[in-house]
Amino acid sequence: MVPAAYVLLDALPLTPNGKLDRGALPAPDGDAFARQAYEAPQGEIEQALAAIWSELLGIERISRHDNFFELGGHSLAVVRMLSRAESQFHLNIPLSTIFEYPILSVISAIIAESITMFETSP
Repeated sequence: MVPAAYVLLDALPLTPNGKLDRGALPAPDGDAFARQAYEAPQGEIEQALAAIWSELLGIERISRHDNFFELGGHSLAVVRMLSRAESQFHLNIPLSTIFEYPILSVISAIIAESITMFETSP
């Protein structure tokens, strides 16, 4: 597994027995996550999806180039995200789509294409 965030410490906190005190480790802040250069989400679909990601992942600013998994997303969060996205866009989005294309702008383009196909089909 690849860590979603890094926090630099001068020393690791230890228990009186000399073992790692996991409870004393600081939680990473939003800047600790591996991120692309910020570019605001464009269009209604990207903005709506970014809002869903922000709420689920607890990250205030989501870039259109961000990767769901690099921001700390996991399989359960994908299911939650898909549930909300499917309710909002009235589409059935396959779970595999998110694992294959975890970038916000790419997922948004797939959703937009699906909406267009649905609207133009007889």
